[in-house]
Amino acid sequence: MGYRVVVAGATGNVGREMLNILAERHFPVDEIVALASRKSMGSEVSFGDRTLKTKDLDTFDFTGWDMALFAVGSEATKIYAPKAAKAGCVVIDNSSLYRYDSDVPLIVPEVNADAIMGYAKKNIIANPNCSTAQMVVALKPLHDRARIKRVVVSTYQSVSGAGKEGIDELWDQTKSIYNPVDDKPARKFTKQIAFNVIPHIDVFMEDGSTKEEWKMVAETKKIVDKAIKVTATCVRVPVFVGHSEAINIEFEEHLDEDEAREILREAPGVMVIDKREDGGYVTPVECVGDFATFISRIRQDSTIDNGLNIWCVSDNLRKGAALNAVQIAELLGNRVLKKG
Repeated sequence: MGYRVVVAGATGNVGREMLNILAERHFPVDEIVALASRKSMGSEVSFGDRTLKTKDLDTFDFTGWDMALFAVGSEATKIYAPKAAKAGCVVIDNSSLYRYDSDVPLIVPEVNADAIMGYAKKNIIANPNCSTAQMVVALKPLHDRARIKRVVVSTYQSVSGAGKEGIDELWDQTKSIYNPVDDKPARKFTKQIAFNVIPHIDVFMEDGSTKEEWKMVAETKKIVDKAIKVTATCVRVPVFVGHSEAINIEFEEHLDEDEAREILREAPGVMVIDKREDGGYVTPVECVGDFATFISRIRQDSTIDNGLNIWCVSDNLRKGAALNAVQIAELLGNRVLKKG
């Protein structure tokens, strides 16, 4: 006996990836439906070797469905997630809408799986921001061993984090650089993204941080430990898929780089590729399509007493979004619904 599963926002980058991963991981589905906005209704999407025609999110009745994976953005989520939850369908939401709600668990299954039981307050579970998800997978096993005091992270985030429009803008601008009569001004991003980096993701806040940076701080505290101090600088880079992060970690206790490497090798969801030679590390190109969070460049930081530097790379459409949502669905099935 399997689950009746809804994927809302099925025609977007993340929604399509959710369908792919549900099929790849052989999630126990009895029935599946793909939902989209009215303008995309009737579009075809793939689920394994099947083709699904999308139905209208606006008129869909969630009664009798077990779980709904939402990838529709905060505004639509605000309208439709409460409807689904009220109908008895557990919502796993990829938007930022519920992440900071104390009655909604924010889950990365490798890190805080036990928090899943908090879903019942609103029948909603939140999926974290893409840049947070991969970082906390790396931080948690190290925190368990030596307690983290402070994290300084700089991100190098791909354009797919801004959706299809971000991908198209990088593609079009890159081509236009070589064609002087085909100018492609910035529309999705605030400045040219081709052959450039932009230290600005989401809106600016009063203290000078961007919302993306604030998300990393707030979410790390909620998922791992509220005592950890985090400062982030989030940068958009001209890469199609795959977020990278340079993470500096300060611990309460000394943690040797060799022990840290062994801890990370054993950690769930982590793949360590760390050879001190040309090419002995992972870049975004290699991580695309993979489930793992890759860790390289593990080394001591000699400027502080208990410091470590790591390089962290993951497919933002997978671990940063769709994969984590499917893992939450698996966790919900195994621990709560217990059908499959």
